[in-house]
Amino acid sequence: LLRQARSRNYVSESEFCKLESVPLDFGDYHPLKPITVTESKTKKMNRKGSTSSTSSSSSSSVMDPLSSVLDGTDPLSLFAAAADPAATASMDSARRKRDKDDSSAVGSDFEPWSSKRGEILARYTTTEKLSINLYMGSEKGKAATTGSAVSEKVRTRLEELDDLEEGSQKEILNLTQQDYMNRIEELNQSLKDAWSSDQKVKALKIVIQCSKLLSDTKVIRFYPSKFVLITDILDTFGKLVYDRILSMCVDSRVSLSDNFSPESVNDTAKETCLNWFFKIASIRELIPRFYVEAAILKCNKFLSKTGISECLPRLTSMIRGIGDPLVAVYARAYLCRVGMEVAPQLKESLNKNFFDFLLTFKQIHEDTVQNQLVEQCVEIPLYLTLYSPAIDWILQCIAYRAPEVLLTEMMERCKKLGNNALLLNSVMSAFRAEFIATRSMDFIGMIKECDESGFPKHLLFRSLGLNLALADPPESDRHQILNEAWKVITKLKNPQDYINCAEVWVEYTCRHFTKREVNTVLADVIKHMTPDRAFEDAYPQLQSIIQKVITYIYDFSLLFSVEKFLPFLDMFQKESVRVEICKCIMESFIKHQQESTKDPVILNALLHICKTMHDSVNALTLEDEKRLLAALINGFIKMVSFGRDFEQQLSFYVEARSMFCNLEPVLIQLIHSVNQLAMETRRVMKGNHSRKTAAFVRACVAFCFITIPSLSSIFTRLNLYLHSGQVALANQCLSQADAFFKAAVSLVPEVPKMISVDGKMKPSDAFLLEFLCNFFSTLLVVPDHPEQGVLFLVRGLLNVIQDYTWEDNSDDKVRIYTNVLHLLSAMAQEVYIYRVDKVDSNDALYGGDSKFLAEINKLCETVIAQILDHLKTLGKEETLKRQSQLALSFFNTILAHGDLRNNKLNQLAVNLWNLAQKHGFADTKTMVKTLEYVKRRSKQPEMSHFTELALRLPLQSRT
Repeated sequence: LLRQARSRNYVSESEFCKLESVPLDFGDYHPLKPITVTESKTKKMNRKGSTSSTSSSSSSSVMDPLSSVLDGTDPLSLFAAAADPAATASMDSARRKRDKDDSSAVGSDFEPWSSKRGEILARYTTTEKLSINLYMGSEKGKAATTGSAVSEKVRTRLEELDDLEEGSQKEILNLTQQDYMNRIEELNQSLKDAWSSDQKVKALKIVIQCSKLLSDTKVIRFYPSKFVLITDILDTFGKLVYDRILSMCVDSRVSLSDNFSPESVNDTAKETCLNWFFKIASIRELIPRFYVEAAILKCNKFLSKTGISECLPRLTSMIRGIGDPLVAVYARAYLCRVGMEVAPQLKESLNKNFFDFLLTFKQIHEDTVQNQLVEQCVEIPLYLTLYSPAIDWILQCIAYRAPEVLLTEMMERCKKLGNNALLLNSVMSAFRAEFIATRSMDFIGMIKECDESGFPKHLLFRSLGLNLALADPPESDRHQILNEAWKVITKLKNPQDYINCAEVWVEYTCRHFTKREVNTVLADVIKHMTPDRAFEDAYPQLQSIIQKVITYIYDFSLLFSVEKFLPFLDMFQKESVRVEICKCIMESFIKHQQESTKDPVILNALLHICKTMHDSVNALTLEDEKRLLAALINGFIKMVSFGRDFEQQLSFYVEARSMFCNLEPVLIQLIHSVNQLAMETRRVMKGNHSRKTAAFVRACVAFCFITIPSLSSIFTRLNLYLHSGQVALANQCLSQADAFFKAAVSLVPEVPKMISVDGKMKPSDAFLLEFLCNFFSTLLVVPDHPEQGVLFLVRGLLNVIQDYTWEDNSDDKVRIYTNVLHLLSAMAQEVYIYRVDKVDSNDALYGGDSKFLAEINKLCETVIAQILDHLKTLGKEETLKRQSQLALSFFNTILAHGDLRNNKLNQLAVNLWNLAQKHGFADTKTMVKTLEYVKRRSKQPEMSHFTELALRLPLQSRT
């Protein structure tokens, strides 16, 4: 008998391969301690070659490298300062000025106008026809020569301005809202084009023309949106003028930032700035003169330090001349907006604008306004809502970082006006929620006294609820606040009005009350929204209510004890919305559920919710959506535990399999969970298997065996067959383990050449190689079946590998055969390197029987022959490098696992060594290290034959 595998002593080999342990003395070193840097300096002395050395140590704590950028001590700033000494003083001055300005600048907590723009345009629309005046241009003034006197230029430009009122306009009628918006955008572009072509007067004419449109209230419903569109043009004009004057200051070395003084502005820039203000002052009509001057208010900074503070009160007084209260309030809103941008610290002007508005607010009841509303068929409640954007903005500016005493003053002024609902609503929207919450009962009293004809009370309660969702009222008032609010809300007949208010107050209820109050609120919502299927028009609000409930009640045993929670879910009849709600609930459960559960109420409810998500999957469902749904369902499955009631746990998995059969990731999770359950049973029973326990484990194994074939991914099935077979083997279910391994062997021929990985097609060889290596590791401990013959699983797998069609340029088959040799070598040992508890592997069954070893040797010879045949096929010039690599790999395998006292095997090793070097493709360093290894091995006990082998392994030079 020619023994192929060498005898191994795994314990001694392990000891020999261990790294030598060396004690380490860290001393005082710790990676989190401050870094200590020791600097050594070497100085040359007078005598040649003589040196002296000095060293110093410095300790510094670790600092944030990004923080230095803020104070100007970053490396780039310091480098610039070193290059220019004046820069240091400038940097310090700028830092001091920045610190000073921070107190008056508008911070990120101030909601900008840009965030309100889109909402206003979307809310205030019209189907009525609109009109617009377009500037048609004029040829006047174009004949002026370069030699004209300055006075002639001034007269010409004044004539051009007058030309705007002398018929150079064209009124376009019957425009739709979209057409109107397009025309306004055209004017905006015309302004930019005129400016870029140095036609400054034309640009001014366009702005004046646009400003005049703000006096037109013929389509009053559209006025807030018109204001937004026109002020966009005014903002563009103001920026163009400011940037133009700023660019004229470059010769005085003023930076392009806003931090400059009027003294540093040159005379040319000042004269240009004054010229613009004089032009605007010559505009005859009040509204365009006001708006255009307000647009360039920032330019006052070029003239004097007090220019802005002097202009704001004057412009505020100008607005008193505007007769239409709606036009006037939007003019005040624009002035406040510009004022907040250029001088937010001047609060007095903001307050004056609001108080002036309060004095003139009674104008809305005069005949002029009432006749206009009758003519346009606009009801007073709708008319009052047109004021909301302007008043809200004015109050937001006033309330920004305002003291609490100002809110008290505002409340008193509202009371003097008879608790006007519109103003009260704007006050609650503008001031900080903490201010409002502490005075909740005062506001409720004022709301009760409001006249409901102009502005519905439920909107006031909604605004109050929004504040109470952000800040808590006094604890003693909380219950009374809810009662007062809900008395009004529950009486609302219009379902949309009702749900808009209820949505807000649900959060207040969840924050401060028990499940009893929450249940009452949900029941009331169901009562109002069920008739005539009103819920179908309120899905966003209903969805918001659910999200708020699960945000505050995340104890699911408590949540599902709320009687009306599940009936509330039944209102979501639209499938897409219902699925989104189910996803929100499951996300909350996975996020907040800390411990596993077996509560039947929770399980039944969540199974129903997961079933809803699962049933939404169809052929059109995206893969990402399937993955998300599966992840949520798997998160739920992982949180279910019946403790040591293993049968109940398995019953739950069986039910889940029947409910979620269309989501493969869920089935995979169930298989893993059942395998884990079988192993947990083994651990708890500590190997003491009764008949009942054995039957239960077999039931788990059967669950996996039945479920795996339903999966589509072939490698998922292969790996699960292997894993499940390992679990069955660990539980001494040998026949079931054989069934899993046979199924895996029979599945290997079905592996396709290409598989999809992350949406891309890739060759499957590498994945098959990885699986087979894992499979070989398991087959070592699998005992032979008494009726199947010696190594029946290994033989079957080898036959499959032999018949499998491999890629022509692939060497994976040889790599697999190499791993088979590793397996056969391990099988030939008297004691295997690892084993399964209470399972007798072939080392115990055969006890080193010579017939068994002979069978192993035959298989080794067969596999070796296959490898050598493959090496012969690589003799062509284009494959010589692959031949060299495989030859060296096979040599290393024989070196590690073969019995080299066998002359035949010894000679094969020498031949492979020579073949690896034959054509010059072998890496010299690798060959040298391999030979050194052989020589070291020869010095070990019972390895003297390696000495002779080393002498027979020459190193061939490439030269």
